Amino acid sequence: MSTLLALVQNRPDDRQAWEAAMDQLVRQHRFTIAVVFPVVGAVLLLASAEGLLPEPLAFNPMLVLMGVLVMRSPLVVGISPVVDRKAFAGVAGLAAYAYGIEYVGIETGFPYGEFFYGVDLGPMVGGVPLALPVFFLPLVFNAYLLCLLLLGSTAERTAVRLLTVIALVLTMDVVLDPGAVALGFWRYPGGGAFYGVPLSNYAGWVLSATVAVGVVDLTFDRTALRARLESCEFALDDMVSFVLLWGGINLFYGNVVPAVVAAGIGMGLLRTDRFDASMLPWRGEQSAGR
Repeated sequence: MSTLLALVQNRPDDRQAWEAAMDQLVRQHRFTIAVVFPVVGAVLLLASAEGLLPEPLAFNPMLVLMGVLVMRSPLVVGISPVVDRKAFAGVAGLAAYAYGIEYVGIETGFPYGEFFYGVDLGPMVGGVPLALPVFFLPLVFNAYLLCLLLLGSTAERTAVRLLTVIALVLTMDVVLDPGAVALGFWRYPGGGAFYGVPLSNYAGWVLSATVAVGVVDLTFDRTALRARLESCEFALDDMVSFVLLWGGINLFYGNVVPAVVAAGIGMGLLRTDRFDASMLPWRGEQSAGR
């Protein structure tokens, strides 16, 4: 909190100074952002779903949104230095695409199958959360960054890169959707074969992921992303939050396959060698210069 107040009081003068200040802020609070927030978030969401929280707090949309924004901060801060005009246009286009395909999905059932939101995830417009890009786009960016690290030089082969990222986005939804359905975030009236999720949902995700991954690949400078990943050890911390939050929720509800898949994603993250003692609050200061 003191670091945040100092940042507000001593506002940096330009983009580069802002980026350096935000790097420091996230780096100093890695453990809180990537571990404490998702664990506390999972407990609050489960308590809400099980009727253990009073009405003002249960699934409070502002609490949900604020928690998600905090967990997204390492990703946003991590990639912001490489967001030029072309990349910004790509992000803006993807945000519009996310709204559009979600609205069509709610109205027509295409491409995910018939569904509706059971919980307001912040302000809703036309049945779609206003903050939808905050929920959808990080899945794509996290998958893209992780694949760049895991594939190494093989990522230079376009077909391998794109197919691997699309597959990872789909894999992340194998974790996300069953947990969200168990919480009641959204509902499929006809049910589904995979922990209440219809297979049409995953067919829809193949479409949405293919478009989104293609846009990211076309609009972001891959060389710049690689260089940023080398210097920014926290860029994938949001994916740590994803594994802890949704893996924990699936485990609680006995969704064995999604929980195991979440653990598998966690193993992939460990292979990137990005999560050493700098994640620990009592070692963060010593590791800040990594």
